[in-house]
Amino acid sequence: MYGAIVTVWIAVPVLVTSLGSYITDIIKGTCVPWGVFSNYVAEKALTALLVTITYLLPMILTVICYCRIVYALRCKVIPSHRCKT
Repeated sequence: MYGAIVTVWIAVPVLVTSLGSYITDIIKGTCVPWGVFSNYVAEKALTALLVTITYLLPMILTVICYCRIVYALRCKVIPSHRCKT
């Protein structure tokens, strides 16, 4: 569970910041953030990766953590429930 917290709060912002600085460039004196890609496929792949990492991963980890909380509460409230001890 602590690994999920570390992933969402530390690893994801570090990854997004490093990718953002890698893809940002200055073109004719204007900063173009998230605008420099080698080709269309690379742009779409990076966009899909960022959506997965920044939205889907935290959502999945949150659902898993809440399921564990519900399971633990159910085992404490209903002792006859099938719980692994």
